[in-house]
Amino acid sequence: MPNVKLTSTFVLTASCPAGKTKIDYFDTAITGFVLEVRKTGGKTYALRYRDAYNRQKQYRIGAASDVTCDHARKVAQRVRSRVTVGEDPSQERAAKRSVPTFAEVAKRFLEHVSGYKRAPDVDERYLRLHILPKFGRRRIDEIHQTDVSAFLKAKLNDGYAPATVNRFHVIINHLYKLAKRWGIVGAEKSPTEGLTKLQMNNERERFLSADEADRLKVAIEGSRNKQLKHIVALLLLTGARKRELLDAKWEDFDSDRRVWRIPLSKSGKARFVPLSGAALAVLDQLPRWKGCPYLVPNPNTRKPFNSIFHGWDTARKEAGLPEVRMHDLRHTAASNLVNSGQSLYVVSKVLGHAQQSTTQRYAHLSQDTLLAAVDAAADVMGVWPSKADEASSAQAAA
Repeated sequence: MPNVKLTSTFVLTASCPAGKTKIDYFDTAITGFVLEVRKTGGKTYALRYRDAYNRQKQYRIGAASDVTCDHARKVAQRVRSRVTVGEDPSQERAAKRSVPTFAEVAKRFLEHVSGYKRAPDVDERYLRLHILPKFGRRRIDEIHQTDVSAFLKAKLNDGYAPATVNRFHVIINHLYKLAKRWGIVGAEKSPTEGLTKLQMNNERERFLSADEADRLKVAIEGSRNKQLKHIVALLLLTGARKRELLDAKWEDFDSDRRVWRIPLSKSGKARFVPLSGAALAVLDQLPRWKGCPYLVPNPNTRKPFNSIFHGWDTARKEAGLPEVRMHDLRHTAASNLVNSGQSLYVVSKVLGHAQQSTTQRYAHLSQDTLLAAVDAAADVMGVWPSKADEASSAQAAA
């Protein structure tokens, strides 16, 4: 191990002695600063040192063909200073290189949550379709708060509901929390830290009028997604949630009893949806494929749609209803039930609400319904004051 003063001239002329595969030239000024020369002609700068456990480590600075001697010397001096105060630069570099990508952590995340989440497929779908295309290839410590904030804002501008955008936020935050708990390098700080969820107006009163429903029907008839017209019709006629319908199977429908059994609803229990004659008529029109158990599958994959947003977004804009969400179809179905004279108890059973108080938000009675109600109450009491009293009042006024 010859000791020399490493200079640009020496590095340029240094060679590996015959009969050896490599030789190390140690600098006389900086302890551990070394030039490794191989018989192939390759030359590399490094700093060798001992860590806190007296184990020899090597910090590679770079190839002599890429780094000048003066620059390598400066780097060696900085690294040596860190070693002197107890740091382990080589270990830190190795740890940095071991930081996994977001996609790698997401795989473990999905395996973990599938063991206890009721609907892990929703997280899987949101990750695959939205989050992973944006962040999947990046190391988890390369994703910052500004990145996530911009991503969420872009999704909101694309027309996704605040509740959906908040779900993206929750998934990313949960993933980083679990990664930190597992001790994964790079997950020490979540990029969602400091970000607040969007405020949701879940009580907004929006349902389709008959005219709006007709306009939407016309727009959907021209959709490139030929299943969309059936999906929207059944959502309006049953009040079901979108995912309940997209995942529905033929085996869950009993046309004789006119009932649809949803094996796993939002409440975590099975529920039964009564089917109107109109709903049965739509079911009769549905295309079916041999070996495909799903009610309204993607015709190309014969599996449930991952998303129907594009077709829906196009149709609602063509109908002049850009603000109408697909969930508003459920809202509309409930309102139609109430306006037809059904009680909130009946509506809650059709919608599958565990608490009747939840149904109250759907009780948007039309003015005609309210007028009919007060007129009905007045008929019970009779006209009061009487016509005779009205005549007397008219004569007195004259």
